[in-house]
Amino acid sequence: MSYGQGGPQSQWDPWTPQSQQQSWNSGTDQTPDWAALAEASEARNKRRRLLFVGGGALATVAIGTAVAMAVVSANGDGGQANSPTSRLPASADIPGESTAAPPSFAPTSAPPPLDPKDFVSGKDKDTAPLSPEILFPGTQLTMGDIVYKKGPTADTSSCATAALQTLPKVLTANGCTRMLRVTYTKGGIAVTVGVAVFDTEAKATATKTQADKKSIVKSLNGGGVRPFCNSAICRTTTNSYGRYAYFTIAGFTDGRDVTTKDTEVFKTGDDLAEFTFRQIRRRGEAQASAAAAAG
Repeated sequence: MSYGQGGPQSQWDPWTPQSQQQSWNSGTDQTPDWAALAEASEARNKRRRLLFVGGGALATVAIGTAVAMAVVSANGDGGQANSPTSRLPASADIPGESTAAPPSFAPTSAPPPLDPKDFVSGKDKDTAPLSPEILFPGTQLTMGDIVYKKGPTADTSSCATAALQTLPKVLTANGCTRMLRVTYTKGGIAVTVGVAVFDTEAKATATKTQADKKSIVKSLNGGGVRPFCNSAICRTTTNSYGRYAYFTIAGFTDGRDVTTKDTEVFKTGDDLAEFTFRQIRRRGEAQASAAAAAG
């Protein structure tokens, strides 16, 4: 349908697709309205600028949301195990930040070991069986490279009968309750050890202090050991440990006197005195160990 000259003037709408526009040059005598076209173009450019500004703001909001989501994910349980942020504690848990006092613990320590000497210093704790065979076991003993053969033994509660000269009085005064004796030999040398038992360490120490050069334990012979030190000069020692006082008398079985040159006799007496000390100490160690095991 053609409107022709003098018909209604067609108006071009810039927002209507071109395919739907009515041709403004359908007539040979019509010319475009340049003012209207310029105004439409300006309106279109302004609308485009508004779209760009709005789109930029929406993009900024979207990026900010994405960053926030990434931070939450890194701090959440879904973060990777090797992510440093997943291992960071909360600010209140960072070492050095807390003002709370550190926990205190009562000091603990293992109980001190039991003293073996305590178990041989009084009759209340020293309750293990005791006899010459227990204190001096076996048929011989070895000190270094020297072997001593064990001879006769004796055990009595009448301490004075196993002592000579000034020793019986000292033993009786301090309440000796028992005297154990044993003899060892090496060649022509014999030594008798006498162990006096008291109720307390103090009484044993007093016995050692009060004994003098004439305080002698009686030598013990028999079982193949000839009498010795009955009239000859012999070498003697006195000592104590815990509630025990122990004595030695050493000499020749042929009746000779002992002189300062007879070093073998001195060594025999010293070896047996040392062995006696060790045996009394072992007695204490055994009882201390048993007490510790029992709790």
